[in-house]
Amino acid sequence: MSDAVVVEGLVKRFGDFTALDGVSLTVAEGTVLGLLGPNGAGKTTVVRILSTLSAPDGGRAEVTGLDVVTQADRVRGVIGLTGQYAAVDEYLTGEENLEMVGRLHRLGKKEARTRAGQLLERFDLTDAARRPAKTYSGGMRRRLDIAASLIARPRVLFLDEPTTGLDPRSRLGMWEFIADLVSDGTTILLTTQYLEEADRLADRMVVIDRGKVIARGTADELKAQVGGERLELTVDSVKGLATAADLLRPLALDTPHRDEQTRRLTLPVTGGAATLAEALRLLEGSGVALLDVGLRRPDLDDVFLTLTGHAAEDAETPAEEPSR
Repeated sequence: MSDAVVVEGLVKRFGDFTALDGVSLTVAEGTVLGLLGPNGAGKTTVVRILSTLSAPDGGRAEVTGLDVVTQADRVRGVIGLTGQYAAVDEYLTGEENLEMVGRLHRLGKKEARTRAGQLLERFDLTDAARRPAKTYSGGMRRRLDIAASLIARPRVLFLDEPTTGLDPRSRLGMWEFIADLVSDGTTILLTTQYLEEADRLADRMVVIDRGKVIARGTADELKAQVGGERLELTVDSVKGLATAADLLRPLALDTPHRDEQTRRLTLPVTGGAATLAEALRLLEGSGVALLDVGLRRPDLDDVFLTLTGHAAEDAETPAEEPSR
């Protein structure tokens, strides 16, 4: 299987801020690569460079064998792009939005209309085709936006946090649409900070933080880096959280993670049910009121906590592209 996207040593700076610091990755044809990282990690900057909207300061990138800098015009002919926010004209109907994009791609009037009809049907928007886009729900706008990015049948599709702001039901629907696209042979680079989304959709993942690649592999390979089990407890107060952390520290393989907002304590452990029983014994008579307790396998959230020291949604870096 050949690579549809190749990135080597990509560097991008904005003044004194380095948004990308030697990022390298590949996306095999007909697969989904999940590009994961917190806000400000550099995900959108990678997408902007690959879609020819921004030029790198170092390194190189190719899409279907075409250099994104020296062959930018040809690259635009083989890609589709959906940004973080739906880019539709609210005063045009869904049908008119797609026809307009088709004409901008130099499709004939008849071909643009035919293609628009096909996509409206595929994305379950036929009934709303002649309604202004401003009457659409967030999920419908997102579907229309992705439909627009497919109007010219791109070989490679860049989806930059496509489910941001969607309710859980709309997010599930969007996942189904993305899976269908891959089944049809589309290559997708998906940026997201929703780890469940990457776990569901991505064949392989690259984790970046502060402009650098810190891990890569399948979901199972990344989780294997964390290893073991997680003892997870929810208590009734912040004070109880601190007490539980002190009492259970001897059972933990690493420093327990405390989330004061949710009053949840997470400890990497071994021993299974025996460790759970020991934890309950240690807490007995301590005054800590347990709301929930259990053992679970590590997930991608644990990967983030282990690799970066913070959760996926935390943002401690500057914006990726400061205002100029």
